Amino acid sequence: MSKSKPNILLIMTDQQRSDSLGCYNCDAVKSPNLDRLAHEGVLFENCVVSNPICTPSRASIWTGKDLPGHGVMRLYDNLHEDEILFPTYLQQHGYRTALFGKLHVSSMIAESNGRHPHDGFDTYEWCNEACLRMESDQHAYRKWLEVQNPEFCQRMMKLKRDVKDIPRELHLTHWSAQRTIDFIKETGDAPWFACMSVFDPHNPYDCGPQEYMNRIDEEKIPEPIENTLEGRPSAHFRESHEGYLGDFDTFSPEDIREMRRGYYSMMELLDDEVGRVIECLEEQGKLDNTLVIFTSDHGDMMGDHRLMVKGAFFYDACVNVPLIIHWPEKLAPGKKIQPPVQNFDLAATIIQAAGISSEECSKLLPESLNLLDTIANESCAREYVTCRYRNTGIRNGNSYWEPEIQGTMLRDKRWKLCYYHTTDEGELYDMLNDPDELNNQWNNPEFQAEQTRLKKALDTRTSEVEFQRPPRGGENLPLANMLMNNSIK
Repeated sequence: MSKSKPNILLIMTDQQRSDSLGCYNCDAVKSPNLDRLAHEGVLFENCVVSNPICTPSRASIWTGKDLPGHGVMRLYDNLHEDEILFPTYLQQHGYRTALFGKLHVSSMIAESNGRHPHDGFDTYEWCNEACLRMESDQHAYRKWLEVQNPEFCQRMMKLKRDVKDIPRELHLTHWSAQRTIDFIKETGDAPWFACMSVFDPHNPYDCGPQEYMNRIDEEKIPEPIENTLEGRPSAHFRESHEGYLGDFDTFSPEDIREMRRGYYSMMELLDDEVGRVIECLEEQGKLDNTLVIFTSDHGDMMGDHRLMVKGAFFYDACVNVPLIIHWPEKLAPGKKIQPPVQNFDLAATIIQAAGISSEECSKLLPESLNLLDTIANESCAREYVTCRYRNTGIRNGNSYWEPEIQGTMLRDKRWKLCYYHTTDEGELYDMLNDPDELNNQWNNPEFQAEQTRLKKALDTRTSEVEFQRPPRGGENLPLANMLMNNSIK
């Protein structure tokens, strides 16, 4: 067994629900490479995101903090310049670090204008989305595309999301994988951390290569989970009819089926590209001593519960994401972890795997837990996990919700409670007996004790994490003699 520091590869998708891979029991997608990582490694059944929208969730992953800790609450918020992304700590411990693709810890505009001062990357090749902000000097995919195919690059800059059937060899996912492969080959024996971060399977769902669309067996595409909005919080009704993709009732069953077909086709493209990266690690003799982590920032409803994409709701389709950890030198194969974990636990997991002590990690990342401890002993898992929505997303017309939507989810191994602070509405689901979240038990007297217990835990957690936090800038208290002399400034 190698005593050298492990290499670390983080593969991150965008808007991927956990039930979209073969290893998570999806029959519609062939994902042999990611399935292999799961079978040879550890699969987490319940990885819960801190927020169901990109920016706050990603800020949590990269800082190792819950929303109140880093302060990014909404889609267009910017991460404060004093926040530190965990690759910085890897740099300080001898790692060469690289990003290839999406970061999105701040608004698209902020990141296209310049880098965060503490992002921690030696190699920084940024691209949040293939066709947006392509004029930015930060847009590494556009620079690569100008060399590979200048004509196609100009077409994409002009037509943006209207470009369909992007060839695999020019696709952003292919670019991100290829640059990751180049980095692995160039780095040599020094320990490295690389993030291959792609935009797929985010909407629009019809921009991928047609060859991958043709791979999907339409008979295996699952139908949306159907239920009425009756008995659900009013936020669901608002999202269903005013969400940023438009009114749910304007989409036909055929429309939703075609969206799902495109979504799954992007997963097959991704799996092929992940396969190329894994093959490179094997050829370089680095796979055994490389910690590979695969995850996403949030999910996608795809018509379940009469809802589209993501928003002010906490169904598993939106807040439960895949998480696979593969490390042959350290982890026994084939284990599945059922207790829920938080996506911002990845920060502590990664820096401790790199050799940073648990004591130092607790000082640097006090909110993040080492998932390697949970793998070794599931009793180390959190008692509760949470997901917060703080008027985070946008409605149709690209504006935040008015009146605001404020909600929080808390769940343990069995129960999920969702509470909407601004309307005093809620949901309670028995996730063991009702995994599709069809039966809201909020007003069921049979489960009043569970509701009361979870609501108390949610209130306590909210108070500890949000209401009792000190000002981020610290404080300077006036001296007693200053008060006496009326000289407060």
